[in-house]
Amino acid sequence: MYHQNMLHRNVKQLLQLVAFILCLTPHLLAAQDQDSLHIVQKKWNSKEIKKGITWHQGHFDNLFNSTQEINWVEIDLKKYRKNIHIAAEATTLKPTAAFAAEHNALVAINASFFDMKNGGSVDYLKVNGQQINTSKEGKPSDRANAVFSISKKGIFIEQTNKVTVEESTAHSVMVAGPLLLESDTYVLLKNNPFNDNRHPRTAVALTKKGKLIFLVVDGRSNQANGMSLPELAKVFKWLGAQDAMNLDGGGSSTLFIKGATANGVVNYPSDNKKFDHEGQRKVANIIYVN
Repeated sequence: MYHQNMLHRNVKQLLQLVAFILCLTPHLLAAQDQDSLHIVQKKWNSKEIKKGITWHQGHFDNLFNSTQEINWVEIDLKKYRKNIHIAAEATTLKPTAAFAAEHNALVAINASFFDMKNGGSVDYLKVNGQQINTSKEGKPSDRANAVFSISKKGIFIEQTNKVTVEESTAHSVMVAGPLLLESDTYVLLKNNPFNDNRHPRTAVALTKKGKLIFLVVDGRSNQANGMSLPELAKVFKWLGAQDAMNLDGGGSSTLFIKGATANGVVNYPSDNKKFDHEGQRKVANIIYVN
């Protein structure tokens, strides 16, 4: 009798939970639809940097029930495929803007995760046929499950388990992650603070229309709360991306556009804990277009 009562009580609680979820689902879907409209219908502050390269900036007071600041650059690969590069240092660090200036970049973003003490990427990195860094042990695997590669055939964003990076024929290969979108489909992300909490984010994507996107989300400020990785993946999906991967974020997140500001930084890097363009963190590598 005791077990029957317990079973009855558990079934009742389960039914109540299901009913609650069913009641909640329409509200969640409505909120998601509203968020997608915020992105798709946004009147971005857009500026053509050069024919085929456009910078978009947007501030949101209520995206994902939060305040957001997004800067992204759309690059037409039909015109600039051969102008996409990686620049890196094996053991030293420097600000994204300094890397960009050295390589005469029009646009640049910080790229892979790095060793803050000793410099260099903590994941496999090859630039113009030269291996710069190898993957270090002990790093969470989902932060190294994607590869950005540049080859004679084009620009690719893929899962690392589909590419033997050390044997890749691409002349430039960068490992980072997590992978966010693959073939227009959301990639399942692990539940952990890195993925689920809101942080400044840097990411890169390829669209269905043959464009490359550099995107930075600001955070750690009342003016910009940052995004979780599921939120970031949704933004990319709504912008028309089919393949997308996360790069190093947090205080490293920096988007450089030559001549756009005094130092070229157009977002609000958080490393100085101020909402300005001066808070760049020194990094190990960048992706850029010239």
